[in-house]
This record gives sequence, C-alpha cells and structure tokens, in this order.
Amino acid sequence: MPKPAKGPRLGGSPANERKIIANLCKALIHNEAVVTTEARARRVRPHMEKLITKAKKGDTYNRRLALKVLGDRESAYILFEELAPKFAERNGGYTRLTKLPHRKGDNAPMAMVELVLEPVSPKQAVVKEAEKAAQKAAAAEEEAAQSAESAESAESAESAESAPSADSPESADSAESADSAPSADSADEADSK
Repeated sequence: MPKPAKGPRLGGSPANERKIIANLCKALIHNEAVVTTEARARRVRPHMEKLITKAKKGDTYNRRLALKVLGDRESAYILFEELAPKFAERNGGYTRLTKLPHRKGDNAPMAMVELVLEPVSPKQAVVKEAEKAAQKAAAAEEEAAQSAESAESAESAESAESAPSADSPESADSAESADSAPSADSADEADSK
C-alpha cells in the first residue's frame, strides 16, 4: 500500500485527498494522460499502478477492490476490459511522469501522468527468451555429462570386477610364465641352428 506523505495533504481532509486521487485515476483511465501539478502526479502514480495490477489479475475480488477506490462502474469496466489486455506483457511501469513548464498563474510545477501503452520492446522479449534457452541448454549439458560420467564409472567398476587385478598373485604367476615362454622358444631355436 502506498505510504501516506508527510506534511500537508492534497485538499483538506483524508476523505478529500482520497476523492482527489480517485478522480485523477478516473481521468487517467478515460483520457490515458492527465496534466496536473507535480505533487498530485507523484501521489496518484502508485495508486494507478496498483489498480492496473488488479485489473491484470481480473478476478471478482480485485474488481471489487478497484470499484472501492474508483467508485465508478464505467471506469472499472474500461480498466479491466480495455486497458488490462494492453498491459498483459508489461511487468510494472505502467505509468510515465513527464515534467512540464511551470503554470503561469501561480508558478506551480506541472507534470503529465500518462499510461505507457506502447508494446514491450520485442528486442527485450527475444533477449529474455534467448537467456532462458541458454540456461536450459547448459542444464541439459550438465545432466548429459553427469550421466556419461556415471555410465563410465559403472563400466569401469564392472570391468574391474570381472577381470582379475594385476596386483593379485595369480596374475603375477601368469605374467612370469608368459615372459619365460618366449625366452624358452628362442633358446630352442638357437639350439636347432
């Protein structure tokens, strides 16, 4: 919920301030841009952002909450049925505040609050999709590497169990007999010459 501002309110009482904010929100919904003082623009912006977030959810509970703030069924209908689909791809930042020159009569700082209805940049969407695809590919590579390592370790364990170890005495005897056999053959060949 927006924090109440310190210092003087917009208007005299809290009820008057709520009405000013509600009327600014309704004007913003109907006209998509409102020129007002900078203080009022800053105060209405978080309320409008929250109303648009409720409109994007679109359920009955959020519609009733918006009606409670706006007090006008027509504005709520426009917000939920016409504006909410336009903000479906956007994650926050639904309003833009632009400073304007000071007002002539009392030199009050002026600002324009407008709804950001431009579509989200396709470049940003493509970059996000590419990052997600890269993360999925990296995860798949890691899983493949882990499965290959586990398969190799399983194969080496099976081969180690089936073949006798080189350190065992039986294999040492067979290695000595294999070494002595060719030397005996070569000695027999030398005698026959």
